[in-house]
Amino acid sequence: MDANIQVSALGAICALVIAIILILKKVSPAYGMIAGALIGGLIGGVDITNTVSLMMEGAKGIIPAVLRILAAGILAGVLIESGAAAVIAETIVKKLGETRVLLALAVATLILTAVGVFIDVAVITVSPIALAIAKRAGISKTAILFAMIGGGKAGNLMSPNPNAIAASDAFKVPLTSIMAAGIIPAIVGLTITYIIAKKLVKKGSAIKEIEIQTHNGGKLPLFLPAIVAPLITIILLALRPLFDISIDPMIALPIGGIIGVLVMGRGRKINEYAVSGLGKMSGVAIMLLGTGTLAGIIANSGLKDLLIEGLNALGLPGYVLAPVSGIFMSAATASTTAGTAVASQVFSGTILGMGVSAIAGAAMIHAGATVLDHLPHGSFFHATGGSVNMEIKERLKVIPYETLVGLTMAIISTLIYGVFHFFG
Repeated sequence: MDANIQVSALGAICALVIAIILILKKVSPAYGMIAGALIGGLIGGVDITNTVSLMMEGAKGIIPAVLRILAAGILAGVLIESGAAAVIAETIVKKLGETRVLLALAVATLILTAVGVFIDVAVITVSPIALAIAKRAGISKTAILFAMIGGGKAGNLMSPNPNAIAASDAFKVPLTSIMAAGIIPAIVGLTITYIIAKKLVKKGSAIKEIEIQTHNGGKLPLFLPAIVAPLITIILLALRPLFDISIDPMIALPIGGIIGVLVMGRGRKINEYAVSGLGKMSGVAIMLLGTGTLAGIIANSGLKDLLIEGLNALGLPGYVLAPVSGIFMSAATASTTAGTAVASQVFSGTILGMGVSAIAGAAMIHAGATVLDHLPHGSFFHATGGSVNMEIKERLKVIPYETLVGLTMAIISTLIYGVFHFFG
């Protein structure tokens, strides 16, 4: 393949538009992005052989993240299938009390995502508790769903989830650094979530008695054994910044899950939990390979130059490319993980070339990818709405509020790692 081959900006835009249209038509996101990449490359003036080569190069760059995400399936499977995630969520809600139910729901979802549960799974896990308490307190579906989503977005920004892994791999910075960089924006995001959620208490439909569920999945673990898996994982990941002992997430995440399941006395079920976790991660891994093909086309296109020229025309500093690319790609893919992965793979070299540090660039892209990851052409929109039995029309009304939370976190991240970094 000729190293100088470049897809036109039009081709890259067509690739994104075609991918979005196909995903909206219910085509698998992986296939949608592969098809978009292929057609976009051809429209962009590259022959089919070199288009496929660009797609393969892009997919190759995402493989380390895919391997780490598959390994993370063990931890996710243990937390979800053992009931540990539900126990953690329920304990937090009980401790904070029903008078602060919206804060409790936001914090519970934040903690679940922060310890390694997918944000949509975290919302689904907390939703039965949310429905039961909100029914007694007379709180609307809109308020509880937004509280869970806002808390989940905040937790996602400081988690060892696939989005953070993708940013970590692309910028070659420790996963714990990405997680730590999200703490302050996440706290602000949680605060904004609580303030807005309180104003939504009576907005939207009420919860019906028939919608309240009870746990029927067998005996739940106690709280202390339930938190062992995430605690061990975080301790192992923290060894690098604390003591310069590097344990790759591909090792730390499964070890945390295995030790956790043993402490809960469910060692015999480790394979069952691992298989379940692999099933949950495999969809993300496959989607990321499709994302990689799209990234390969965009990375070798004139779209980067077009974005930079646009920022210059608006008089914005170069480091704004990081959050803007995260926002742009999360909107295109309707996914935090895919948005972070594409933006990091495509723009990392350009951002580093502007003098932005690797951790700053990764943090701003990661925060930007939380702004529009909830659009209706993605699964998150439908999974979260379904968790509280919400009609699509009502679910659409939540979008402005969740966008505001993501935008707030992106602005705070940009202030810390962009403005203060360059002018502080």
